[in-house]
Amino acid sequence: MINIENTGKKHPSPEEILTKRKEAGLTQTEAGTLVYSACRTWQQWEEGNRKMHPGLWELFNIKVSIIIDEKSL
Repeated sequence: MINIENTGKKHPSPEEILTKRKEAGLTQTEAGTLVYSACRTWQQWEEGNRKMHPGLWELFNIKVSIIIDEKSL
């Protein structure tokens, strides 16, 4: 059996979310779509009114990395 522990993942800060989205060149709508969330939800994460789940943050980062890799081909 594999023992998977919480690796100390935390909720990203609003600044981290905003910065990463802008670095990726995405709109809030596009960013939300990548993690199956509404634009308004994304706005609330960037405004600090809601916390983004660490799993969604990880998914966003993975998908952004793939997009960047595809653009560089």
